[in-house]
Amino acid sequence: MPMAAAGRCRQAVAGLVFAFLAASTATGESCRIAYDMGSSGIRAGASGSAVSTQVSIDYLDPLWAGRGLEETVAPTIAALNDLPREAGFPADCARVGGGFSAWRLALEQDAEKLAAILDRIHAASAVSVLVIPQLQEGAYGYYGARQLLGDGLTTNHVLDIGGGSLQLAGERSAWGDMLGQKAWQRRLCQEIRNSESAPCDLQPMTGAELATARALLAELLGGVTAALPGPVTLTAISRPVSRGVAPAVARLAPEGAGADVVQRPALSVAIDRIAGLTASETILATGISRDHVAYLLSSMLLVEGILLATGAESLKVAEIDLTNLPGLLADDRAFAWGQRPGCYLERLRTLGLGAYASDPATCP
Repeated sequence: MPMAAAGRCRQAVAGLVFAFLAASTATGESCRIAYDMGSSGIRAGASGSAVSTQVSIDYLDPLWAGRGLEETVAPTIAALNDLPREAGFPADCARVGGGFSAWRLALEQDAEKLAAILDRIHAASAVSVLVIPQLQEGAYGYYGARQLLGDGLTTNHVLDIGGGSLQLAGERSAWGDMLGQKAWQRRLCQEIRNSESAPCDLQPMTGAELATARALLAELLGGVTAALPGPVTLTAISRPVSRGVAPAVARLAPEGAGADVVQRPALSVAIDRIAGLTASETILATGISRDHVAYLLSSMLLVEGILLATGAESLKVAEIDLTNLPGLLADDRAFAWGQRPGCYLERLRTLGLGAYASDPATCP
């Protein structure tokens, strides 16, 4: 994604971002169903139920290839209709979908086309799909992490690295961008390998290429300091860190890592030790599975850049099965928009991401 386009994904923190944390079902629904619609699929959950069900749909690849979301419309409609039935959710629940990184990208590429697609999806499923701003997603992430970790969440922010986007989210401040595991590696592939394919072969990487990657990341993370007044402490809650970065650092620089913590100096040492290796040599050196090694170096650079940008010396690690469902289910604004699909889509065409933040009560 071009630098300017990535910049447009950033949203200023507004008071409404965290308002849902103490929300109740003020809109009066007896039950709610929410759909977490990420870059690689849809997960459905319901209020009062511990059950969730999901389906895989790749939304990013067709967008990156310039084909838009048309090919995903039919499987999306099928999933919105089928997932609640498969989970045994009540048929009369209020329903809303939250579209995240891929849907924000689709909005950026062609707002009118996306609005038409969302209108078709609603007509065929009765589900209003909202394009959720980056920082609202971050707020959902913090809310969900706090629910799952309880007293085990001892830092003031969580780091959630998805496929398309990442969030640094706390109770009162957040920052996010289109720098998830797949999106960040794609940027590196473009900048260093002149390749539009991701994952690409980043290794071996020269010292000059490492410097280029670190400089690019410092630029992309330039807004973090202003958005997150320090001191910032971080807990990483997603698999790129728990299954890749943390165990690799523990193997390569054990003096600065453990099962649940990564020290920034040790991470930098580990990066320098594997940058010049091939993928096969990296597997031998780190013990990381082949499934995770393709994104390992880029993820390590990403985490290093985040620690530098926040001024944090260490990163706690706590893998959890985090989704946006708890936050969506508690979000009165989202469900109020779900009752006004035509008004929402009209505002989406004119206000873009700002449609979510506008007031549903002011619709005609």
